[in-house]
Amino acid sequence: MNFRRLGKTGYQVSEIGLGTWQLGESFGALNDETAADILKTARSLDVNFWDTADVYGGGQSERRIADYTDKKGVFVATKLGRNGEIFPGRSGFTRRAVKESLAGSLKRLNVETLDLAQLHTVPVEVLEDGEIFNIMDDLRDEGLMRHYGASVESTEEALLCLRHDGITTLQIIFNLFRQDYADEVLPKAQKQDVGIIVRLPLASGLLSGKWTKDTKFAATDHRNFNANGERFNVGETFSGLPFEKGIAFADELRQIAPNYPMSQFALRWLLDHPAVSSIIAGVTKPAQLKDNVEATKREPLEPKLTEELRGWYEDRVKPAIRGKI
Repeated sequence: MNFRRLGKTGYQVSEIGLGTWQLGESFGALNDETAADILKTARSLDVNFWDTADVYGGGQSERRIADYTDKKGVFVATKLGRNGEIFPGRSGFTRRAVKESLAGSLKRLNVETLDLAQLHTVPVEVLEDGEIFNIMDDLRDEGLMRHYGASVESTEEALLCLRHDGITTLQIIFNLFRQDYADEVLPKAQKQDVGIIVRLPLASGLLSGKWTKDTKFAATDHRNFNANGERFNVGETFSGLPFEKGIAFADELRQIAPNYPMSQFALRWLLDHPAVSSIIAGVTKPAQLKDNVEATKREPLEPKLTEELRGWYEDRVKPAIRGKI
């Protein structure tokens, strides 16, 4: 495994991390044995950056991570701000509510201090107001977390976060179907020593190259119930693309991509951006994590191919994206 510095946190994190939304069964049922096998595989592959959130399965993901005892040398990042009971709209982002949320994560993860706490796609008006960053500064100084960052849904939100010195990381939707962060956000983050965590690197699985337009998802899977933004931001599922268009674009990529698994091609493209610290792909099977790690062994893409991919994105993909970019 290769490691990169996670911005000014100073953490040395694995290039391929582990997203754990699936441990909260947001991709369908996942039993305790499989969850433990995924975490065990992560450890065996030196995948030492694990990302979770308080709302993944109502805390189930955090509890499953806590129950796995072999976490020496692992950095666990969690998120706050999507729990509607604690944060009822913009007015809910009070010092008391934020502290209560962090206390819940500390208890579920069974730690005294969080490695990294991230604002979880909080409303843009909360970011614009800026008081949330003062609150996070204070609670960091109280010892609830060592560092804090933000998970955002758009380049606009990312740039708002970069105005605040306390931000140490940004988690962004960045992949071959969502390339805009490369223009302004990545250079600015690199200049400010803010670590970049990439989520949805395979566009909710579209870039795995394994699906057809007839692929179906479980009723409890967000790729079913949020396919068109029915429950939350449409850009969080399939990177904002209508499913069938995403399948068609994946088919087009096959004509451009090198002769190895498309998922590894998509991850290699991300790894070629030096501002990226870690890529957190969620997996429902240990074998998928092993496949992701193989991408780190691939050669960097040729500059000409990278340029072709950007032109293809601008001309073909970007006009079809729904939601925030």
